[in-house]
Amino acid sequence: MSGKARNSTGAIPEIAPGEEIAVRVTPRASRNAVVAEEGLVRVYVTVPPEGGKANAAVQELLAEALGVAKTRLELVRGASSREKTFRLLP
Repeated sequence: MSGKARNSTGAIPEIAPGEEIAVRVTPRASRNAVVAEEGLVRVYVTVPPEGGKANAAVQELLAEALGVAKTRLELVRGASSREKTFRLLP
């Protein structure tokens, strides 16, 4: 995702290995961003939700915001939904 702006505001909750984090995704946004507000994590991605591109972009942005490798995040629920749940692998 080189060349795309990445932005993070608010405090992304710290999660331990094995824990899950729920996110709400907005595809086709004007910019890439991870925003934490009132216990909700929103991820905005510029790519369309086609062929898993948005899921891959969300995984990459969320991993960067959490400070972990993207391979440590597993999509547990919501592959075709805006509401997604990721698990942090050990």
